[in-house]
Amino acid sequence: MTDLKKVFCKNCKKPIYRSVGRFNENLKFGWNFYCSRKCEYQYKTQRKILACEYCNEKFARALSAISPHNYCSSSCAAKQSNFIAPRYRVKPKVCAYEECRKRFRGENKYCSRQCGKSGRKGYTPEQLIKLLKQTASEMQRTPAKRDVRTLAERCITTFGSWNKAIQTAGFIPNRSHDNRMYKRVNAKAIDGHVCDSISELLIDNWLDKNNILHERDAYYPTTHHKADWKIFAKNKELFVEYFGLANDSPRYDRSIREKEMLCKKYNIHLIGIYPKDIYPKNYLESSLKNKFRDFLH
Repeated sequence: MTDLKKVFCKNCKKPIYRSVGRFNENLKFGWNFYCSRKCEYQYKTQRKILACEYCNEKFARALSAISPHNYCSSSCAAKQSNFIAPRYRVKPKVCAYEECRKRFRGENKYCSRQCGKSGRKGYTPEQLIKLLKQTASEMQRTPAKRDVRTLAERCITTFGSWNKAIQTAGFIPNRSHDNRMYKRVNAKAIDGHVCDSISELLIDNWLDKNNILHERDAYYPTTHHKADWKIFAKNKELFVEYFGLANDSPRYDRSIREKEMLCKKYNIHLIGIYPKDIYPKNYLESSLKNKFRDFLH
């Protein structure tokens, strides 16, 4: 005969008998003993009357669902949370659609899809070109796609690509870091130095014009990196770099940081020249005079 264990019903406290296997299983999983399914249901559905911590309204809740803080509804819970921590409240904003101007909360610009559809204006090709020229004038360089993402998306839709839009506006497209190889435009300076771009040509000619002795493609110590120019200065090494693609390519930006670290390590003075220093051309003279003031007679 199977050994039996005497236990008591959790609901009605009536003594019942269970096999050793069933007894050990209930102990292992922390289960209660019941004499019948009716008692099990009655115990599990027992409710306790509580008072809401926010509005003090009475409500019933199952014993298993009672927590340290109890509210009659999710609305009361949210109101209490906002009262305790008001800094987490999201301030309402005004819908960007001028005919709506409804106040709402959220990260969107418009309160609804309908307002968004009505509020977004279409642009003609002429208006996009005008916006591109205004942006280029403000930035004093050809804008990159990442600088004006919304405008770039509209230009791509209208012209087929960002570069086509840039060219239509009369600018030279920036190279993209999506491309691994780039074509160089070789040009010969007045002193015979071969430059990799028209910008470097302008700088080399300016150095020659102002009688600053220089040479092209000087190696950084212990690396294969080359500086665009090396200036012959007294008692110190001085390198000059034209960082024409700064902030345009992650790989190019890493190269800039590596060169700056090398100069710091080997006590080399570095003069960095950027597109904003030489474009528009009327900036070139004043910017370079300021950078090379120690070498001008």
